[in-house]
Amino acid sequence: MPDRPDSAALDSRGLAFAFAAYFLWGSFPLYFEALSAAGAFEIIGHRVFWTFVFCLAGVLVWREWSHLREVLADRRLFWGLTGAGLLVTLNWSIYVWGVLNDHVVDAALGYFINPLVTVTLAVVVLHERLRTAQKLALGVGSLAVVVIAVGYGQIPWVALSLAASFGLYGLVKKQVGGRVTPLVGLTIETAILAPVALAFLVWLQVSGTSNYLAHGPGLTIGLSLAGVVTAIPLLLFAAASARIPLSMMGLIQYLTPLIQFSIGVWVNHEAMPTSRWIGFGLVWVALIVLTVDSLRNARRPTELVGDPEVMN
Repeated sequence: MPDRPDSAALDSRGLAFAFAAYFLWGSFPLYFEALSAAGAFEIIGHRVFWTFVFCLAGVLVWREWSHLREVLADRRLFWGLTGAGLLVTLNWSIYVWGVLNDHVVDAALGYFINPLVTVTLAVVVLHERLRTAQKLALGVGSLAVVVIAVGYGQIPWVALSLAASFGLYGLVKKQVGGRVTPLVGLTIETAILAPVALAFLVWLQVSGTSNYLAHGPGLTIGLSLAGVVTAIPLLLFAAASARIPLSMMGLIQYLTPLIQFSIGVWVNHEAMPTSRWIGFGLVWVALIVLTVDSLRNARRPTELVGDPEVMN
């Protein structure tokens, strides 16, 4: 796969791939809500297992087997991806639980504030120095979380957990570097928990509590396609990132939480008191400041960018 360009004429196919990837990720609440009869844990079990099966098949079809063997032979890469796999499963679990329990708006908030968490991790873990605009963005973003927590009467733990797990995932993948293709990376990340997921699904079936075959073919097919649904946006993202600049990808990424936010507010009719609108407004101001600053410093090599495969 070609290196991601830092600056280049915009490629129409690349843009189409990027918008398609982020649109699909943004639409995930509708998909998981359609599977709600299975419950969050059974959905996660199927998602982990079928994603591993699909990615392993993809490794064979796209002839990445030798690359997979190379990664498995590298202990640093293997354990890094293993840690990433635990984080991605945690992120997926929180996300699916949130969607099925009327926290779609909180999930959107989590992915809106993720860039702020990423900057924080860059300072705390990588000892990077903040620019003035980044400090301002973090201050406004922190104020937004306080406003939402005070006005809503509780800490938005779904949002903060999603942002933290996504940010930590990106940090782990940064340590791995660009030496692993997305398909091989996700194969190894899901492989560590695929046996556990399969054992859990078999136990549900044997104990008579599985919903896999209990609610008609629609649910069965939907759960079986969890791996395809997870992997397709990732592959689209990989194709897009090879064709258009990273700065453009950074702008388009906000399409995902924007769609999620719209679904939560106008489709699911989740509560949006005034304090929550003010909090989201502050988050958006912080993101504008951060985005403008990032675009002005787009060529700096020290930006910490998370991988997309954890998304949703």
